[in-house]
Amino acid sequence: MLVLIQRVSQAAVHVEGEAVGQIGPGLLALVGMEPGDTEAQLQRMAERVLGYRVFADEAGKMNRSLRDTGGGLLLVSQFTLAADTRSGMRPSFTSAAPPQEAERGFNRFVGICRENHAPGVETGRFGAHMVVSLVNDGPVTFLLRP
Repeated sequence: MLVLIQRVSQAAVHVEGEAVGQIGPGLLALVGMEPGDTEAQLQRMAERVLGYRVFADEAGKMNRSLRDTGGGLLLVSQFTLAADTRSGMRPSFTSAAPPQEAERGFNRFVGICRENHAPGVETGRFGAHMVVSLVNDGPVTFLLRP
């Protein structure tokens, strides 16, 4: 499992011209599921996303988490994040979880985040062609592994 988080001042996901998820200040998280991702990994990753300190404190240091700020969380499934790009000029997706497994894992991850982030969690639409727009604040971007 891989999650690319970006600190944003706003972000939205559109499918066929309709906004299906949007947030103000918070985190946009692109989620790549890999074969065999476990419940423990999903739990650990949710803890990391919600607790990772990427927001400034009073001294301007990255010392506050999404939990601390109460910001929005927008989760977007992105199988291309799990691509194998080590060789050649075309990505291989053998390292990404098969669609049914990925959808189950992604949905479980969303559920865990919703259980642990009262301000709310928005999502894209699994398997759809999505248009993701964001204003990266910083820019601040981190790749997390469980």
